[in-house]
Amino acid sequence: GDATELSVGADGVAVLTIDLPEASMNVVNEAFSAEFAAFVERVLTDDAVKGGVVISGKKDFMAGADLRMLERASATLTSAEEMFNSFNKLNKLLRRMETGGAEARAMAKGQAFAKPIVAAVGGMCLGGGFEVALGAHIRIAAPDAVFGLPEVKVGLLPGGGGTQRLPRMVGIQTALQHLTTGSNIKAEQAQKLGIVSEIVPREDLLERAKALVLEHPKILQPWDKKGFKVPGGAGGMHPNAVQTFIGANAMAHKETRGNYPAVQAILSCVYEGAALPIDKAVMVESKYFTKLMLDPSSTGMIRTLFKNKLAAEKGARRPAEVPRQEIKKIGMLGAGLMGAGIAYEAARAGMEVVLLDMSQEGAEKGVAYSKRLLDKAVGRGKLSQEKADAHLARLHATTNYEDLKGADFIIEAVFESEDIKRDVTTKAEAVVGPDVIFGSNTSTLPITGLQKNWSKPENFIGVHFFSPVEKMPLVEMIMGEQTGDRALAVALDFTRAIKKTPIVVNDGRGFYTSRCVGAFIGEGSELLAEGVAPALIENMGKNAGYPMGPLLLADSTNIDLGVKIVRAYKEALGDNYEAGAWEQVALKMSDELQRHGMKIGKGFYDYDDGAKKPSRLWPGLGDHFPRAQQQPEPQEVADRILYRQMVECVNAMAEGVLTTPEDGDIGAIFGWGFPPFTGGPFSHIDAIGAKAFVERCDALAGRYGARFTPPEFIRKMAAEGRSFYGAEAAAAA
Repeated sequence: GDATELSVGADGVAVLTIDLPEASMNVVNEAFSAEFAAFVERVLTDDAVKGGVVISGKKDFMAGADLRMLERASATLTSAEEMFNSFNKLNKLLRRMETGGAEARAMAKGQAFAKPIVAAVGGMCLGGGFEVALGAHIRIAAPDAVFGLPEVKVGLLPGGGGTQRLPRMVGIQTALQHLTTGSNIKAEQAQKLGIVSEIVPREDLLERAKALVLEHPKILQPWDKKGFKVPGGAGGMHPNAVQTFIGANAMAHKETRGNYPAVQAILSCVYEGAALPIDKAVMVESKYFTKLMLDPSSTGMIRTLFKNKLAAEKGARRPAEVPRQEIKKIGMLGAGLMGAGIAYEAARAGMEVVLLDMSQEGAEKGVAYSKRLLDKAVGRGKLSQEKADAHLARLHATTNYEDLKGADFIIEAVFESEDIKRDVTTKAEAVVGPDVIFGSNTSTLPITGLQKNWSKPENFIGVHFFSPVEKMPLVEMIMGEQTGDRALAVALDFTRAIKKTPIVVNDGRGFYTSRCVGAFIGEGSELLAEGVAPALIENMGKNAGYPMGPLLLADSTNIDLGVKIVRAYKEALGDNYEAGAWEQVALKMSDELQRHGMKIGKGFYDYDDGAKKPSRLWPGLGDHFPRAQQQPEPQEVADRILYRQMVECVNAMAEGVLTTPEDGDIGAIFGWGFPPFTGGPFSHIDAIGAKAFVERCDALAGRYGARFTPPEFIRKMAAEGRSFYGAEAAAAA
């Protein structure tokens, strides 16, 4: 199973076809690296070879480095020096390919040249794949080519020369935009920027690439020629470069709040590297890459955002013995915001959707939601009118339960009331029968109670989506006490078909995500009730790495809904109910002051632009929650918000709601925006260390109350020196 195929034609052109066996995408892994090195040596040392072409045997050219290879490397390489030497290998190899092994001085004098290497790119060309192409002397592309360096998204930087070649090709400013955001570059734009020299129909790519090799018998990269200057000015002190870095540093800090070491490392690589000869510059890049690989934040991000997210989407938690079910038709009960969003996603995946509501008008409104999204996509040129019409035609608005006949899966997203849910559940079963799997999209009502409404409760499962459904990737699968394997398998087949990321949890009040969001908003309320300045609460929430502070989140989920949930908890738990500050704060805001949140344009914030954008914190907050004379240290506020959440996540595991740290980390980041740079709460506790975590929790509990007390099992973990993701945890799993 070779990763590449090398052929040398009569014309003397060596063609390296990248085609990793058993993989849908080509990636840079150990096998590819070894065979690519052999190709470079053959071109350099065989006098009969005039040059080389690198092309893909698949639809896409190549994605980035195989992150599993990086995980293996960080597990086996012990010292920073070993890591540096390992990560610097690709950089050295690409330099050897560009220079043909010539000395820098000889090239600068025009006395030495390399044999030409042409990269012929079709489809996706990302990360390490793009860096291989950047190391080639000439790049040509098919019209569907897409280039990008997305490493920053998993807490890394391009480690194959990307931070050095791209700025030398397109200038520092343009390069930084793509390096720090991971954004893509389409073929036409790549040609305008000078990344590719021409766009060629896909079927002609190989022939044109071979012709280019023969047209350029002696070649050098621009940066290996005498007097090369980075476009637009570079070198540490060039006025343009100074301006760019002043702006880039400030903008990066505004976005990352100093939490993402990769962004800072990328800026440093470009700043330091641009002032150095390229051979030194790529060593600087390998140095920063090694530094990031040793940082626990990149380990956590790779693990959760890439490896475990992918595993979840591929069905890591799916019962293997249940045969896959193709879902052709779904019944969607309830056409409100959630129902309309789920219906849109199902129809987009090619399913017939029966969208049922109490009134025909309500059901039509649910279909109109899809039409609005489709019109927008057509208007932006992202979708053809034909495809949009076909999508819309798969949605059927109705009030008649008989229309559910033939559905493979039913989802319910009606109002959060046990009576209404019982009513629609029994009416649906009367038509489709108890063997069809039924999923309830509830965010607060326990599944074990609801599944009694289905005569075969083993076919009933919780499928908790997040709003807005078309943007939020997570689905929380909730296993009621009687939910069976087939129900879980079918629900996971559905989420896979609509391309969502599922986690699987057991039943409990607020499941996993809702209760942890409650802890986040709750701690914000505790702080407010104690007289901490609202701006300090919000800013420290963002500084800790959340997308928004707890008060803004309370507004966007609507305070009156919070009041309803509090009342439901009170009723269900009776004497066991413990009132927190959130209850007084929410009741005061919603019942007394009629400030229900974002939907009416009045909550903890004031809103303008049709109640969509928060304009400022409501100045009246100080009258109702008087500000304390002595304000706490900012770090203390950030810690309270973060640790309160982590304790709640660990409590969910102690109670058996959560069964794996993987589900916990994926659910936290994709469900409510737990700081992504940590890799999630369980990865973060591993990085802090269980012992230090327990000590900090105990200190906070001593000052602020029992809600910070960690459960017994993590004390035991701390005492035994164990971690959630350590080798011993893997063995136990």
